[in-house]
Amino acid sequence: MNISKDNELALSSSVVSIGAFDGLHKGHQTLIRQMAKRARELGVPSVVYTFDPPPRAYFQNQRVLTTVQEKLTLIERLNVDYTVIANFNEHYASRPPADFITELRLLGAREIWVGSDFRFGKGKEGCVDFLSRHFHVNIHPFVTCDQGERISSTRIRKLLKNNDWLKVHQLLGRQSLETIDA
Repeated sequence: MNISKDNELALSSSVVSIGAFDGLHKGHQTLIRQMAKRARELGVPSVVYTFDPPPRAYFQNQRVLTTVQEKLTLIERLNVDYTVIANFNEHYASRPPADFITELRLLGAREIWVGSDFRFGKGKEGCVDFLSRHFHVNIHPFVTCDQGERISSTRIRKLLKNNDWLKVHQLLGRQSLETIDA
């Protein structure tokens, strides 16, 4: 897997999934697997575009569930060709949505895969509808656990506060996270 910073990678064609992917839980894994499968069907590279730190950690000081290195290791296991890691800082957060569209064009994005709540750009001004005006967008539905509840990083953080490790591991789809304290 090749790793790049934002605005460094240029491809003639690709399929891209975008997200913070903090925790890289079962929902994230499903989205990335679907994107990578679609890229293989189209015969183009698969790209995961993610952020360091995750936007919620930057804006809301929320706990980061996976280090960048662990996230990269997990993404590589999903057979992704490229990962772009955007340095999420004050400058990046102040970018208008149009700047992000320009960067995605550099990736040759034939399709983009995101969750239904995906927002981007300064003040979260960019939404799935705006993205759809520029690219073919696939909105991946929320993934639920066996009890029918939505799998999310926010839910995992709540379970961690309650020391509910069994549910945390079930939602992650693995037994450990380097950054989670036992």
